[in-house]
Amino acid sequence: MMVFNGCQLLEKEIFFFITLFALGTGLPQGAPESVCDTMLPFHAGGGILPEKSVSPFVVESAVSVISQGQTLKVELSGVPAGLNLSGFMVQARNWNPPFAIVGQFSSIRDGLVKLLSCDDSINNSATHSNAGAKPQVIIEWRAPLDFVGQVVFNATVAETYNKFWTGVVSNPIQVVKRDLFVETAQLPTKRLPTSTMKYFTTEAHYTPSEYISSNIVISSRMDVIYTDCGARKICFGLPDGCIISKSCISITAVTVRGNIFEFELQSGKGTKAVYVAMGLSDDAKMGEDLVIECVPENGRVSLYSSYTSNSPYAAIRSNVLQNSARLINASFVDGVIYCKVQREPLITVQGRNFDLRNDIYHLLVASGTTLKNTGIGFHDIGRSPSGNRINLAVVQDLIGNKMVLVRLHGAFMISAWTGTASLGVIFARYFKHTWVGNQSCGKDQWFTWHQSLMITTWILTVFGFVSIWVELKQAVWHAHSILGLVTLILCFIQPIGAFFRPGPTDKSRPYFNWFHWLVGNLCHILAINLSKSELPEWTDWILVTFVVVHCLSHLIFSIAMAASDRQLNQRVNAFQMGEMSHHQEAMRNGIIAATELDAPYAGLRKGLLGVYVIVVSFFVLVLILLVLLAPIEQYWSST
Repeated sequence: MMVFNGCQLLEKEIFFFITLFALGTGLPQGAPESVCDTMLPFHAGGGILPEKSVSPFVVESAVSVISQGQTLKVELSGVPAGLNLSGFMVQARNWNPPFAIVGQFSSIRDGLVKLLSCDDSINNSATHSNAGAKPQVIIEWRAPLDFVGQVVFNATVAETYNKFWTGVVSNPIQVVKRDLFVETAQLPTKRLPTSTMKYFTTEAHYTPSEYISSNIVISSRMDVIYTDCGARKICFGLPDGCIISKSCISITAVTVRGNIFEFELQSGKGTKAVYVAMGLSDDAKMGEDLVIECVPENGRVSLYSSYTSNSPYAAIRSNVLQNSARLINASFVDGVIYCKVQREPLITVQGRNFDLRNDIYHLLVASGTTLKNTGIGFHDIGRSPSGNRINLAVVQDLIGNKMVLVRLHGAFMISAWTGTASLGVIFARYFKHTWVGNQSCGKDQWFTWHQSLMITTWILTVFGFVSIWVELKQAVWHAHSILGLVTLILCFIQPIGAFFRPGPTDKSRPYFNWFHWLVGNLCHILAINLSKSELPEWTDWILVTFVVVHCLSHLIFSIAMAASDRQLNQRVNAFQMGEMSHHQEAMRNGIIAATELDAPYAGLRKGLLGVYVIVVSFFVLVLILLVLLAPIEQYWSST
């Protein structure tokens, strides 16, 4: 912290009273060199403090890389366009400690800039030459001949005498050796439309020492987005607790200034992310959400807006007007994607209104390592929804939604329709002539097992339906929920139909059998729908493998049953020939003897059943673990 002696304080007070008397609005000839270190206007004897809100002014450059000794133009302007500034002071500082002032400024002939010499260097700072209103200021800066590394332009900008902001920082500029040729793009003299701006800028990391605690050490590029989290902006990242440790693999921040909604997004260092995205969701699940995507492309970070679908999952950009959001700042440094975006407070997508001022939303944050031809790929690095829906204008701390009931819903449904239903079908189709003579509660063993397994399936399905209903507290209609409701209805029809089934010898029994078979298979097919489970794409191969194993098992059981039926017929007919008068009695005894024994190959069927139970249990266990630990990539990275 800078300590002023008495002479310096007196000098500043005299300077203040002279300028206040002369103009009454600000320092008419710019900042004095005595504030080179702090960059703090000494307005009202230091009694006027900087604004604590997010600065409406930005410092921008059109390139992110220049060579030693090269010149680029830097622009100071207001957002939105038309907001005037009255005074400023700007320096180029080393991005790394000790944040020394580097380079030199040169004056533009418009007469708006006065150059200062700080720290015994010539023309290394710039300020205003008059306090008149200025829509923008353009300054030329030359990189040092002996410096290689990153620099940022740190500015103090005053809108009026009583209203100014400190720590307004540009994009990081990479200064490379002169033998690495870089073509410098010049800033246009007229401000570009904000919807087309793609600047490499970031938030301030150099702050006047009077306004930071002595124990705060700004150590890396990663610390920037975490500034003011929970104080001036909402921050949400994954995994939980990463904001405190500043180690999020994906993070988003929301700042609201009147009708201006600003969203910051950043990927984690070392994650190899090719995109970072955030969404606004009603139900904490991907699908029918408004999404902001930041994607590095050809050396620049591009902004896209998209609207998610869930059957199949995709983030569709063509459904959203791309000018509904504006890229304000962005960077791609050391593999870390950062962007700051402004979005309109009211957006209509596919006939649905997203009212950021009045409605409440879950925040979704995600990042991944793959892109598709028309958008972002699966969020294999991680994805997390906020624990509750929030008003974006209310600053608060957020934690991720554990979605316990959603995960239980998935576990119940997988257990029911991959596990117990599959086994129940096997017993009904292939074991009617097994365990013959062994009954439970007066019923054949196969029927007891079939009935018990299907009742368990019904109970698990009801539990799954109740858990998701309690979680959502409302009907949310999409392909997954509609198929789930149809499955539930059919699941209720099955036991009702079984209760009223006709007798074995009734002429309508075949119709019941076909109806029972059809409804059961429809349930089995419709129930296997994991589109909202946030599972990795390779889960589809697990499901395909299960279906193949299930079909092969039915084929093997069918072959074994056909062989069994053939041998059973031979057993019934192979009775000892006798006199004709004894023929009917012998036939009856043969049938009775045959039906009191298990059908042939009973041992083979029991062995196949044991293998099938083990295999199905394995698939069920794997799928349940994937659902309970989803997204599994995030779980792996945290362990």
